[in-house]
Amino acid sequence: MRLPRRFERGGRAELVDHLDELRSRLIVAGVAILAGSTAAYVVHHRLVQLLTDPLPAGHRRLVTLTVTEPFTTSLEVSLVAGFALALPVVLWQLWGFLAPAVDPRAERSIRSLTVFASVLLAAGVAFGYRIALPAALTFLVHYDHTIYDVQVRAGAYISFAVLVLAACGAVFELPVVVLGLVRVRALSSAKLRRNRRIGYLIVAAIGVALPGVDPVTTIVETIPLAVLFEASIWMAVVFERRWSVGQQRDREPLVAVE
Repeated sequence: MRLPRRFERGGRAELVDHLDELRSRLIVAGVAILAGSTAAYVVHHRLVQLLTDPLPAGHRRLVTLTVTEPFTTSLEVSLVAGFALALPVVLWQLWGFLAPAVDPRAERSIRSLTVFASVLLAAGVAFGYRIALPAALTFLVHYDHTIYDVQVRAGAYISFAVLVLAACGAVFELPVVVLGLVRVRALSSAKLRRNRRIGYLIVAAIGVALPGVDPVTTIVETIPLAVLFEASIWMAVVFERRWSVGQQRDREPLVAVE
């Protein structure tokens, strides 16, 4: 298999060449995910322990009800961790396929937004692991504990924990989405400020729709979403001015120096 190569911007290529490039990039991404999952499976005991640490003391010994559940749960953890490890490679292959069709001036903005999105994703996962998940678990495990014998099932808990962490990571991407829409002029900072109340209503609806059946998880996920939305408005004001100045510079005619 040949490693995928990026086509030159503005060059011509047959459909079969694009399909061949796409196939090569999908193979590279798949190999990266497989390698990441294999590496994660080697340390899956530690990964499961990290996911059970946010549970209240006395509930960190997960229960399995079928003979296959220990294996399938460990495999699920390894696949999720492997995809997270391989995500930079996957995104790089996606960018390599789409880059020839992107305007050179927009390429700088896309790269900056990608770096910003990566930082926000890591911050969101850290927020979910340190704050959102422990708060939700404390509420859920102790809810009516005098009535129920609460035992945490491995498969259900791992799926819940992964969903909460993924939801928190997605929530923290809100500034990137807003700035992206402003960059393509689908939104403007003035429109965001005028419709701030509608924006907060949408934020509340998104918070309710995010994974988490309990009110604690919903509130903990909605609060940073509202803060990030407000921050996105002011970031849009700043970057909109910078982009306007950059566009004016690009339009200025070059003056020949004799």
